[in-house]
Formats: sequence, C-alpha cells, structure tokens
Amino acid sequence: MKHWLKLLLCVPFLFLSGCGEDEKEVMVRQAIAIESSAECHLCGMIITNFPGPKGQAYSKGIQGNMRFCSTRDMFAFIVDPENQHNIQEAFVHDMAVTPWDHPDDEAYIDAKKAFYVIGHGKKGAMGPTLASFSTQADADAFVSSEGGKVYRFEQVTLDLLISMNNLRTESSLPQAAD
Repeated sequence: MKHWLKLLLCVPFLFLSGCGEDEKEVMVRQAIAIESSAECHLCGMIITNFPGPKGQAYSKGIQGNMRFCSTRDMFAFIVDPENQHNIQEAFVHDMAVTPWDHPDDEAYIDAKKAFYVIGHGKKGAMGPTLASFSTQADADAFVSSEGGKVYRFEQVTLDLLISMNNLRTESSLPQAAD
C-alpha cells in the first residue's frame, strides 16, 4: 500500500517537470547577441564584418542557435528541401529601426511575420540580400527610396534567391504574389 501512495504522490511531479522542460526549450529559442567572432552557419564568414540584416534560426536536429551573415544565407538554408520542414524559429533584423551598416542585436523580429524587400541597391554580406521589416508600411517606404519588391516569408523560394544573383534590373525578379 505504501508503494502505491508514493507512486500517486510522485506521478503529478513527473508531469510538472516535463512541462517545465518544454517551457525552458521554448524560452531558449530566441534571437541572441552575435559575438564579434561568430561565424555564419552557411558560409563560415565572420558575421559582424558585413553590413545588412542578419538571420538566426533554430532547427530540429541541430542543437543551439544557427546564425547567418545575411538574410539571404539564412533563407538559402531554410528553403533547402532537407531543412525547410525542420525550422522551429527564425529571426531577422527590423531594418526600419536599426542602421544598415551595423544592425543592432536588439532589433530582431520573427522572420515568419516579416516583410522582405528584394531587388534594392543596398549590399549585404555577399552582395544582394533581403531587407527585412516588421511592417508592410516600412517595407513599402524602403521600396520607395531604394527600389525592389516586397515579399512575405512563405514567398521566398530557391528560384527567387537564385534570381538575386543577376539583380540590377528589377524585371528579372519573379512577380510577388499578393
């Protein structure tokens, strides 16, 4: 009888500790400060040596935070068929509130909710990159001053990223879906 009583007392605590683990894991999946020596998960370049928005992501099967020297590198990783269904969280800089040359670690936003401008003239780590914004209005204002077209997270495809290689004419970009 004593064994049953102990079991009944312990079982609720097992469930509580399990819930706590999930909460800890979710709390850990946030954008973190990028150290001056941090390397891009995709290309290995030092992230802070380059201008433009950066990316961060968490993926099933990969421990820790993956950091990218540009939004373009982050998307190259995300749209890869081997990775696209494993992405748990992704973050990008809100370029409406941080300088292009040195984005602030406090300006990260949810990448899946962001608006992206492709085809503008500003450079990222290895040339053209996706300028990221938290609102459509900020993305539209950027297009008015710098050029390009606005896309949503789910509209960024491998073909679109490849088309960025020969950007100088906006007509080379695939049309954004409304």
